[in-house]
Amino acid sequence: MSRVSRWVVLVTAALGPAACGEAPPPVAVPGADREAEQFLARHWARPLAPQGEPPVHAKAHGIDLTPGSCAGCHAAQFDDWRTSLHAHAMGPGVLGQLVNMDADARDEHRSCIRCHAPLHEQEESLVRALSGTSDGAADTSSGGGTPLHEQGLVCAACHLRGYTWYGPPRRDGSLPAGDLSRSPHNAWQASPAFSDSRFCAACHQFEPDGYALNGKLLENTYAEWQASRHAREGRHCQSCHMPQRRHLWRGIHDPEMVRQGVDIRAGAPAVGAGQVAAILVLRNSGTGHHFPTYVTPRVVLEGYQEGADGRMIGGTLRQQVVARQVALDLSREIADTRIPADGEARFDYRAPVAPGAAALVLRVRVEPDAFYTAFYQSILSDGSAGRGAPHIRAALARSRASAFTLYADRQPLPPAGQRE
Repeated sequence: MSRVSRWVVLVTAALGPAACGEAPPPVAVPGADREAEQFLARHWARPLAPQGEPPVHAKAHGIDLTPGSCAGCHAAQFDDWRTSLHAHAMGPGVLGQLVNMDADARDEHRSCIRCHAPLHEQEESLVRALSGTSDGAADTSSGGGTPLHEQGLVCAACHLRGYTWYGPPRRDGSLPAGDLSRSPHNAWQASPAFSDSRFCAACHQFEPDGYALNGKLLENTYAEWQASRHAREGRHCQSCHMPQRRHLWRGIHDPEMVRQGVDIRAGAPAVGAGQVAAILVLRNSGTGHHFPTYVTPRVVLEGYQEGADGRMIGGTLRQQVVARQVALDLSREIADTRIPADGEARFDYRAPVAPGAAALVLRVRVEPDAFYTAFYQSILSDGSAGRGAPHIRAALARSRASAFTLYADRQPLPPAGQRE
């Protein structure tokens, strides 16, 4: 196996908007509905089976496996989906690694696409692309000319099995009545499992004996939720990430979503004996799992002194990282300073007062793709990006652009003559 292939197995299998890797069968919880558990075991049996031939009435309505074919009747859901990370699950960072794989290396493909593009038909589309035999047969008019495997986590991946459509019961809990065998959805089936966190665990939780560092699974979001009060109080993943059933799945990349999940407070700076000190506290007040939950983001609590010109004064920056920091080859855990649900991180700023300091700035910065940024830089610099280098360069630019300032507090410092 090439070096690049090893990188793909270790990194892409473990990282992503919807993480790859060996996801577990649905995890049972005390009192869990057995029917939903059985449904999920069937629904997420990997690899997914081929859909087969679409029924005549589906063809008549122009329905195929692409999200575009759903948009005619489900415009609101489609408009939400196409702005989500699920729609971009096969972005340049993943594609840039897949293009270095052999076309017949299906096990390697599946380590990534089992969550990023899980349909059997997407797997076949990828194989054709890698072998150079794609003739457009995998594309449809509603796909806009984009190969099916490049369309990411499509509607059909969650809602379609054997060309029968599945989804949650209506909002009032009722189920469709009458003969639906000739409807566009081919005897549409309802299951409450679509509102259960175990539905998400199929891609956001490694199995108990899955890849771990320092005794902790690399992807452990569902278990983190299980251990929180949010699970005990009946708030599932969908409660926050699909409010009002919207297909948004906002998370660490969305500043407003992050602000809803944390509380931040800053103390006024104290100046004395030539030192300035202040406290910044970040509390995980509303996130139903660790903050952040995974190894890719980095949250930085920091403080620095600013001159009258509004610029940072050199030598005054102090930082505290909130993250699960791991080696780029995923061989070891460097540190884990993430905040569990209802926990908090306290940053104590303390430094000599700099000449000309006019203010102290305390802020919280979020780098959603910090690990990716370092990884992409590494494989570009050592040449192991191979044929995927153009994709990886695009992915690197995206990862850098994802960073944002979550919070900033600027407090004036007393003039030099008024300091103790």
